[in-house]
Amino acid sequence: MLKLEKRPQPSKAYAYTTPFLAVLATMFFGGLLFMALGKNPIEAILTIFWEPLFGEFAFYYRPQLLVKGGPLILIAIGLSLGFKAGIWNIGAEGQYIVGAICGAGAGLAFYPMEAWFIFPIMILAGAFGGWVWAMIPALLKVKFQTNEILVSLMLVYVAEQLLASMSLGLLKNPEGHGFPGSRNLKDYPSAFNEEIITGSGMHWGVLAAFIAVIFAYVLLNRHMLGYSIRLTGEAPRAAKFSSVNPARLILFCLGTSGALAGLAGMFEVSGPAGQISIDFNVGYGFTAIIVAFLGRLHPVGILFAGLLMALTYIGGEIAQSNLGLPGAAIQLFQGMLLFFLLAVDLLTNYRIKLVRKEAA
Repeated sequence: MLKLEKRPQPSKAYAYTTPFLAVLATMFFGGLLFMALGKNPIEAILTIFWEPLFGEFAFYYRPQLLVKGGPLILIAIGLSLGFKAGIWNIGAEGQYIVGAICGAGAGLAFYPMEAWFIFPIMILAGAFGGWVWAMIPALLKVKFQTNEILVSLMLVYVAEQLLASMSLGLLKNPEGHGFPGSRNLKDYPSAFNEEIITGSGMHWGVLAAFIAVIFAYVLLNRHMLGYSIRLTGEAPRAAKFSSVNPARLILFCLGTSGALAGLAGMFEVSGPAGQISIDFNVGYGFTAIIVAFLGRLHPVGILFAGLLMALTYIGGEIAQSNLGLPGAAIQLFQGMLLFFLLAVDLLTNYRIKLVRKEAA
């Protein structure tokens, strides 16, 4: 009989190997899923993980790794700060949406003016929009001890309705012949998030993601605030007897994650997406939760996890096109990654022990 036995100390070896085990388990069971759908499992897995990097059209797909990975990394870095302190922001998708609305609205307010300061104003507006949306669960948590998980998650649906309202109302393109959606920011140079290096996929949002990784690493390892974050998450009782201010920590973690999610939305709407539309949000805010845990809540780990998740996005699109896999199967495949990560992560604190059943 198998029995779970708690380890005296968490296993550092498993802490670092579980992400790799989770990826392997996802590949195996994902292959079984694809086989059940009548597809060749090996071909499907290779299409997802190999084709974007080394396939015939890899020169086109490789830059997309940065385009898709940028917002995931940026959002996940913000979420990881709160997760480390035991503060659970599950509503980054809503903050992403509101940041995009505020950023696009700020840019379109100046249309058709051409000026260098428009894009910086959009950046500030996007960060501010995400921050304000995250402050709602933060203040409710501080003042009334509400559950930030439920409040932040419910606000996602409010943000989606706000997005639909803006697409059909205030931000609707007056020259769009009645179709929902704002003007295309790609046609407005002062508000367009163009590539820094042409053809590389490196736009300002990707650069912001790399900067966020560096700042998060420095904050967590070289700053007193980072120490407070880690202490609160690892030893809550010890944090109570130290100089940690719980209310201030909640406001900082939720506010920072909201601002970074809002930035991600702003960079996305002013670049790859190009406009505010009803279907603008594609779930980056939820996928970033997987990225944060897959990267072990470590800034460098999140960087690589974000690129890996971007690979599944791109490879999934190729698999849908070339193999006829349904989009829901790709989403389930991505969800498996979090499921197996949490399942295998159990081995960090517990070990499996074989116990002989005693005879009656």
